Formats: sequence, C-alpha cells, structure tokens
Amino acid sequence: MLPKGVLREAERRALRLHCISLRVRGAQSKDAAIITSMLQLRFTKFQIAVHLGSLIPFGVLIWDFFGDHLTANPIQEITSRTGKTALVLLVLSLACTPLSTVLGFHAALKVRRALGLYAFFYVCLHFLTFVGLDYGFDPELLREAIFEKRYALVGFAAFLTLIPLALTSTKASMKRLGKRWKKLHQLVYLGALLVVLLVKPLVSILLMRVSPPWMKLDVEKWNEWHLCRLSRE
Repeated sequence: MLPKGVLREAERRALRLHCISLRVRGAQSKDAAIITSMLQLRFTKFQIAVHLGSLIPFGVLIWDFFGDHLTANPIQEITSRTGKTALVLLVLSLACTPLSTVLGFHAALKVRRALGLYAFFYVCLHFLTFVGLDYGFDPELLREAIFEKRYALVGFAAFLTLIPLALTSTKASMKRLGKRWKKLHQLVYLGALLVVLLVKPLVSILLMRVSPPWMKLDVEKWNEWHLCRLSRE
C-alpha cells in the first residue's frame, strides 16, 4: 500500500491533468476554475502549522491589547513584539533554502513565501505602530525622528527594502521578471540585516528599563546591586 503523501500527490496530479484536458477541449471555464481552486486550497499539516504559528503572536497581541496586559508602556511593548516576531519569521524564511538543500527537508520550500509575507505583515504593524501610535502621523515629528534617531532611519530603510519583495512574491511576478526576480529577492538579506539592527537597540532599551542590573552587562552596577542585596540579607 502506498503512503498517504504519495496518494495525495497522485490525486493532485490527476486533478491537474483533468483541468488541463478541460481547457484543451474548450470546456466551461467555471469547471476548470473550480478544480484549480481545489488544487490551491489543499494544505499539508506542516503548512497549516506554519500559518497558525505565524498568526499566534498577532492573536496574543490583540488579546493582551484588549485585556490591558501590555505593561505600563503599551506602545513600546507592541513595537518590541512586532519587531522581534518579524525578525524571527524573516530568519525562518531564509532558513528554508538550506533546510531543503542541506538537510533534504523539502517541505520547507512550500512555506518560504508564506513566512516572508508574514514577516512583512509584522514589519508593517511595527512601522504603523511607530508612525501612528507613537508619532500620531505627524510629518514634522517623523522627519525629525528619521533624521535624528538612527533606529528610526534603519527601520524606515528596512521597510522600504521589504516592500518590493512582498509585491513581487507572486508566481506571476516570478514569470514576468524572470532572472531579475532572483536578483531582486537577494535584497531580503539586506532587509534581514536592517531588521536585526533595528530590533537590537529596541531590545536593549527594553532590558535597560525592566531588567535588574545584572542583565545590563555593567560590572560596576552589578557589584553595587549585589552589595545592596547582601546588606539586606
């Protein structure tokens, strides 16, 4: 008996051949469209898990927002969460190719585009939080922030870098651009680097505000904190 994965692939090929035969024979486009939609809506368990896992941080963020669980500074918390989630998903999308070529995990290639688009989704949330919630869409304040604060300039550059990648992620764009598509999508490495540079100072700021002195990597402050603790004991 053949494995389930082989059977499903055989079914997909049979449906695809039937769809092609309908088009060749001049059948109604409605029937061909129905079969095409059936092919596109079939997901593996791994793909479903990736989609759910990518949406969980957004669901938790919405839950904490309406439940008033976003610490004393909700804007900073939203900015930090969306930035770190975007970074994780972007790194995972970049890891799909070596997972397939080196480890033979070919299922990773089927979720590479989805991970990249989810990363761009969280980058958009991060950008809108900064522009809207933090600066109220004020062009003067935004201009000052972008040219005076390095992390704002890096974030804006990362956002601009990822926009063409998201817009050209469709199969139609791949066919239209041809070899230029691969060259264009090499910008993802630049975008990942910029996101890393953007998230790192945000995490550092967050740690400096909420963590004890021994997490600030300052030996003198750690000694002061340790001596105070010993004196209390």
